[in-house]
Amino acid sequence: MKRFTLLALALLLILPQLSTTAEANDKKIKAGFIYVGPVGDAGWTYAHDEGRKEMETLSFVEPSTYIESVPEGAESARVITGLVRKGHNLVFTTSFGYMDATLDVARRNKDVVFMHCSGYKTAENVGNYFGRMYEPRYLSGIVAGKMTKANVIGYVAAFPIPEVIRGINAFTLGARSVNPKVQVRVVWTQTWFDPGIERDAADSLLDVGADVLAMHQDAPATLQAAEARGAYVIGYNSDMRSFAPNAFLTAPVWNWGPLYTKIAQEVKDGTWKSEAIWGGMQQELVQLAPISDKVPADVKQLVKEKTAAIKAGKLHPFAGPIKDQNGEITVAAGSTHSDGELLGMSYFVEGVQGTIPK
Repeated sequence: MKRFTLLALALLLILPQLSTTAEANDKKIKAGFIYVGPVGDAGWTYAHDEGRKEMETLSFVEPSTYIESVPEGAESARVITGLVRKGHNLVFTTSFGYMDATLDVARRNKDVVFMHCSGYKTAENVGNYFGRMYEPRYLSGIVAGKMTKANVIGYVAAFPIPEVIRGINAFTLGARSVNPKVQVRVVWTQTWFDPGIERDAADSLLDVGADVLAMHQDAPATLQAAEARGAYVIGYNSDMRSFAPNAFLTAPVWNWGPLYTKIAQEVKDGTWKSEAIWGGMQQELVQLAPISDKVPADVKQLVKEKTAAIKAGKLHPFAGPIKDQNGEITVAAGSTHSDGELLGMSYFVEGVQGTIPK
């Protein structure tokens, strides 16, 4: 009887574990994505959608849902809620302005995992994720600094948030590391995707003598402006060379597929936990698009060497000494900006011409 009782107790302990394992093995992932712009064939949203498709190759991932051109802010909460009501158990919200709406919906739906891109808030069932895009931004700045003849580079900037400011600064530091005479002129568009406004901004920079342009938007308008007027251009988000075959030099690009696949696997296995993910070139979350043949071989070799140094942790784009626009030291020699300082960056480095709107 004693042996029987012990066996029965052992089974009672084991059966819930077996049941939990079986549930994890059988669990299906139904993912939903909220996009700030149209998918199109290039850009920020396109890069996310390529990642979504890669995630869908997993056998346990059901056909996913995506909703394009969702306005940022409170209105997005309605769209996110709609995905939850349709049975999605993993929801990706892919723009900074969805952060608070994501948290609001998540508080009311604890059985759903939410992942917000580019924000800084988390909750029990909300994680956030982004990439150290400043690494390939720095490398693209090296290319631009070597290719400009006017020493004037134009930067078509989106919104004055730390992500964009950090990118401008990294790009400028890269350019001035090989060409200290470079000035990077910034024009703000207050857009993520508005071809008309962005084209006007690009043209305004070309009008004041910029012979290389860079950008932080989803539309290819900046590339098209450079192509039309015989300038060079650094793209962004995805490899947009088809829009400017003669002007395109390279682009810092996103590679979301491996991360989306990893997150889906963790949710299925029950090992997902809320965290802030900030991967870089070492994790291949961010990359530099193949460099144009218009760029000399020695510049390509230099970028290759700097890329290896970044991946090995031997080069940090924000290593001191760094000065701000007023010539004041912001990072001393032998130091680097901390992650917290990078995530809250609110000043321009020396070499940037422009102001940051409040």
